[in-house]
Amino acid sequence: MKNKLAKLMIYFTLYSVFGWIYEVFLEVVVYRWGYADRGVLFGPYCPVYGFGALLFLLLVYPLINKKPYKERLNLKDILLVFFLSMLIATALELATSYLLEMIIGYWPWQTYADYKINFQARIALSPSIRFGIGGVLFLYVLQPLFEKLTDAMPGKVLRRTALVLFIIFMVDLAATVITKLILK
Repeated sequence: MKNKLAKLMIYFTLYSVFGWIYEVFLEVVVYRWGYADRGVLFGPYCPVYGFGALLFLLLVYPLINKKPYKERLNLKDILLVFFLSMLIATALELATSYLLEMIIGYWPWQTYADYKINFQARIALSPSIRFGIGGVLFLYVLQPLFEKLTDAMPGKVLRRTALVLFIIFMVDLAATVITKLILK
C-alpha cells in the first residue's frame, strides 16, 4: 500500500509538471502571447493536471490496463478512454474554476470566453476535446513509461522520492497561501 501511494504521488507530480509545460507551450507557441506562468503555485506545475491524471488512473485506466497492449489499441477502447477523460477533466475543470474563484477571486483560464462554445468562460468544448486527447496520450503512452520508471525504483527510493515531492508541494502550497492570500 505504501508503494502504491508513493507511485501516485510521483505520478501526480509528473502529470502536474507536464500540465504546466503544456500550458506554457500553448501560451508561447500556439497563442504567441509570450511566456506567462500558468500555475497558481510558485513551482512549475499545475496541480489540476495532476489531480485529473489521478482521476484518469483511478477511474479510466482500470478499464484498459489489464488488457495486453495490442488489445487496448482497438477503436472502442480508445474512444471510451477519450470520452471518459474528456468528461472527467471537464468536470474537474469546472469544479476547480469555482474553487479558485472562491479562494483567490479568479481562475487562470478565463480566456475561455473567447471560445464559441463555452459555459461561463469556465469550460469550453475545444479544451475539453484536448483533454480527451490528453487522456488517451496519458493512459496509452505516458503511463506505461511512468510505470516502468516507478517499478524499476527500489521501494525505499520510491517512498523517499514521493516524500520529498510531497514536502516540496506542501511547502509551495503553504508559501502560496501565505504570500498570495494572507499577505496580499
